[in-house]
Amino acid sequence: MISLSDIPARGGTPFSVPMLVFILALATVPFWITRVGLYEYLGIEIAIWILFAMGFNLLFGYTGLHSFGHGAYLGIGAYAFGLFQQQVAISLWGGLLAGIAAALLAGAAVGALLSHRRGIYYALLTIAFGQVFWFSAMKLHGITGGEDGLLGIPRPDLVIGPWRVDLNDNTAFYWFVAVIAAVAVLALWRIVNAPFGRVLQAIRQNETRARFVGYDVWRWKWLAFTLSAGFAGLAGGLFAMAQQSAYPDVMSLHQSGLIVMMVLVGGGLVNFWGPVLGVILYFIARDILGGLTEAWLLWYGLLFVLMVMVRPEGLAGLFHGAMQRLPGRIRTAKPEQA
Repeated sequence: MISLSDIPARGGTPFSVPMLVFILALATVPFWITRVGLYEYLGIEIAIWILFAMGFNLLFGYTGLHSFGHGAYLGIGAYAFGLFQQQVAISLWGGLLAGIAAALLAGAAVGALLSHRRGIYYALLTIAFGQVFWFSAMKLHGITGGEDGLLGIPRPDLVIGPWRVDLNDNTAFYWFVAVIAAVAVLALWRIVNAPFGRVLQAIRQNETRARFVGYDVWRWKWLAFTLSAGFAGLAGGLFAMAQQSAYPDVMSLHQSGLIVMMVLVGGGLVNFWGPVLGVILYFIARDILGGLTEAWLLWYGLLFVLMVMVRPEGLAGLFHGAMQRLPGRIRTAKPEQA
């Protein structure tokens, strides 16, 4: 199986062919999504989950840390956004910053307790802390609304100087989410292609060796977890805007498992763009297979099992292998990777 370390570092400009294709796809979704039989809100969901998955892959794919409770930080971001709107002020940027800050603080606290562990102990502790946050959201009725969650969260207008954009219109809201997602993906590209990203990959390959050559492994693992939680918090704030609510199910073990499945099926362990492929495949399967059978999740689960057993490198790994097997000039050209 190939890994991220088998693919040479690109460096240079982030505006590679895959990046331009990604941005072009985001920019054109409203013009074609309804024409192919899908609906506009699906584009919003996909963009938000791409943001969540790409941030999660900083921890999972690049650092090799198995976090199975990461939905908690998506939920924390959603609740922080909703509580800010309902208790402090109706403010778009204030709410999103509150979501990021709350997830960063939670991620920093949990990461400080986890980062001295590795392997199965690390994974089990992430589940435990995720369940603590989920249980707290269920039981703190006075703050979170309990099982009902926070309802009626407003979508504040986007104000840029003298211009005001009503984000209650799904098309306008999609453009806003798409811009946020594009900026976040560009930021993640820079992070993983910087020396910081190479240190994370060194830890993923051999944590003991990375410690012996002088890296403070605990600090790097803590930073990776905290940053990943911050991106999840941003996605959570956008998710609360999209749903106009925040509820405990977002923090459940089920949601945390879904993001792991998306990243693995897409090939996040071998390619920067793997999470994007995984998210798109999941939502297409949900909407197309879901229209054919109520047991669509069974078929998606079977696809996941088959992919892990036969092609653990995922869709991105399949694409990379196919490119390597092409003859002549195309074969010699390296695909644009992180």
